[in-house]
Amino acid sequence: MNNDTRNTLEALSRGEISVDEALTRIKTEPFEDIGYAMVDLHRKVMQGAPEVIYGESKTAEQITGIVDVMVKKGQLPILVTRIDAAKAEILAASHEIFYSKEARIAAIGEKPEPNGIGPIVIATGGTSDIPVAEEAAITAEFLGNEVIRLYDVGVAGIHRLLAHKEYITQASVIIAIAGMEGALASVVGGLADCPVIAVPTSVGYGAAFEGLSALLSMLNSCASGVACVNIDNGFGAGYIASRINHMEAKK
Repeated sequence: MNNDTRNTLEALSRGEISVDEALTRIKTEPFEDIGYAMVDLHRKVMQGAPEVIYGESKTAEQITGIVDVMVKKGQLPILVTRIDAAKAEILAASHEIFYSKEARIAAIGEKPEPNGIGPIVIATGGTSDIPVAEEAAITAEFLGNEVIRLYDVGVAGIHRLLAHKEYITQASVIIAIAGMEGALASVVGGLADCPVIAVPTSVGYGAAFEGLSALLSMLNSCASGVACVNIDNGFGAGYIASRINHMEAKK
């Protein structure tokens, strides 16, 4: 159950708040229609995290308008993915933001303290994969996870990965990010006892087909426990890793 909702219900059961106050905290408008967007205000209640804004196909004014509503309604922290520096600069004129040009991701609101089961390890095959890795890492951090970065540990020099084997064995979830032939995910999957999320990247020469070769390799991994997201989808990997890292027994 979403932590905010649980905390409200627990406060109600202890007699610290009234039924009406509990309803006020939980029952807000399900969405707000601002003409060009139906801003989802129940996403955090239903899924545990506020709506994430995909910025690439939106104007800076549209992004700012959506953020305005979410801030007003207490939907924090807010993530805006695939936002370029020009749009981020316009957004920063009206809101205090964290922005990573490398990952093309912005965040509004404080980064929460990690409260997941354990650390999420993010490993990349090469330095060229870091922008996708940072999108995954920042997403996971703003969703309340500890992130350990292992960058440039690909199979071309596998001793670099094995030098950090203690992080692999202690991880709660691992995100393996690689282009070229995408072999890193299978190698990590053969070393880890936790879920491994594979992320193919569009890094590679001609026959890499802008990430398709890595995608097919990861989908055909012979290592058990490896799942795969779409090409360059660091956000998707970070989000599902956080979901896994916050699993609790359903009573």
